[in-house]
Amino acid sequence: MAAVHKIIKSFLIILSLATAMATSAQNKLFITVGDRTLSATMADNEAARRLVQLLSVEPITINLSDYGGFEKVGALPQSLPASDTYITTVPGDIMLYQGRNMVIFYGSNSWSYTPLGRIDGVTASSLKEFLGNGNVEVTLSLSSVSGIGEVKADNGKNVIIYDLKGNRLNEVTKTGIYIVNGKKVFIEK
Repeated sequence: MAAVHKIIKSFLIILSLATAMATSAQNKLFITVGDRTLSATMADNEAARRLVQLLSVEPITINLSDYGGFEKVGALPQSLPASDTYITTVPGDIMLYQGRNMVIFYGSNSWSYTPLGRIDGVTASSLKEFLGNGNVEVTLSLSSVSGIGEVKADNGKNVIIYDLKGNRLNEVTKTGIYIVNGKKVFIEK
C-alpha cells in the first residue's frame, strides 16, 4: 500500500509541475511596436484570461495615445471584466481602465484599475523610448512577432551559388540546400 501512495504522490507532483509549466507558457503577452517586441507577464485575473482568449484567435492591434505624461492609453476591441482596485502604478504596468481601455505606464499614477500584466525587465526610460512620443500603434499577441513584412533580394550584388559538394553553379535547377554568398539556404523550385 505504501508503494501505491508513493506512486500517487509522484504522479501528483509531476501533474502539478506540468500544469505550472503550461500555465507559465500561456502567461506571456508580446507587445510589438514596429520591428521591436517586448514580453509581459499576464496578471492572474478574469480580465487577463479574457484578453488571452481574444488573442488566441488572432493578434490585436490598437492605437495608444499619451495621457498625462505618464501613460499610453487606447481602446481594446471589446470590454473585459473589470475588478478595479486602487493602485499606484509603476513603469511597465499594463492596466485595464473603465473596462475597455488598455493603459501602459511609463510613469506612475494612483487610480482604480484592473491589472492586466507587467512588461518584463524594462526601465521607465527604455519603455518610453520603445513606445515613442505621441500616438503609437501596438500589436498584442501570444507569440513573438518578427516584424518582417516582406523579404526582397539584393539585386545590386553578385550571387555566388555552390551545391553541398562544393561545385559552383550558374543557376539552381532543383529544390535543395545550397550555399548562396557564403550562407546555407534552402531553395524551392
